[in-house]
Amino acid sequence: MITLNEVCKNFGDRVILDHISAVMETGKTNLIIGSSGSGKTVLQKCMVGLFDIDGGEILFDGHSLTRMTEEERKELRQQIGMLFQGSALFDSLTVEQNVMFPLDMFTKWSFKKKLDRVNDVLDRVNLKDTNLKHPSEISGGMKKRVGIARAIVLNPKYLFCDEPNSGLDPQTSMLIDILIHEITVEYNMTTVINTHDMNSVMEIGENILYLYGGKKEWEGNKKDIIFSDHEKLNEFIFASEFLRDAKNMRILEQKGIVNKDEGLSKS
Repeated sequence: MITLNEVCKNFGDRVILDHISAVMETGKTNLIIGSSGSGKTVLQKCMVGLFDIDGGEILFDGHSLTRMTEEERKELRQQIGMLFQGSALFDSLTVEQNVMFPLDMFTKWSFKKKLDRVNDVLDRVNLKDTNLKHPSEISGGMKKRVGIARAIVLNPKYLFCDEPNSGLDPQTSMLIDILIHEITVEYNMTTVINTHDMNSVMEIGENILYLYGGKKEWEGNKKDIIFSDHEKLNEFIFASEFLRDAKNMRILEQKGIVNKDEGLSKS
């Protein structure tokens, strides 16, 4: 579990994060959503320790990030997996070498033990027998799965994903969402996802934090969003007329006023 208590971050005189408080729950997919400039990327970078915060506190299972020694931070970093927006694979390395990279950096395991672990996670993300391929030889969706395999190879307690569906078609995006959710539950990780993808919100949004102008404007889950009357949130989620109509129809269905197959109900 990651707890945010009144987290603040400024760049000069510009306030980026304004007293953000939230809980990222273990075993659930925690989504941070918001338009460009809302502060969600900065918030994630603060959580992984890339930016120091200017106020408040970030707790990893009760341990304050700001109060950790350098040695404690190093130990924490080994418990964090990161899936980058562009996958961030090394083009000159094979799939096997890319996934093994964190093991080379942070363990003193034998090559056989590292290879066994690499094969385990590649099998888990449905990439068996791709070890010797290079990133240029695989599809965008496969690159994302390699990125996920690398992110979980150290068996992290915390998984951070930055726009995991960026550049993918809707069908592949859904497969990546399902995979991330399955791994989160299977490994009981605290998973934090920055996303613009509303399909992801509706598919795996178990705990959703909506930021606007650096402030927490709303918090809930994918079911709560449908019935929310929060004006800014609705403008962000249901930006198109089609989605607004779908939201209104969903509400009417839930209230029993209409039936999607029969039209208006007699009642």
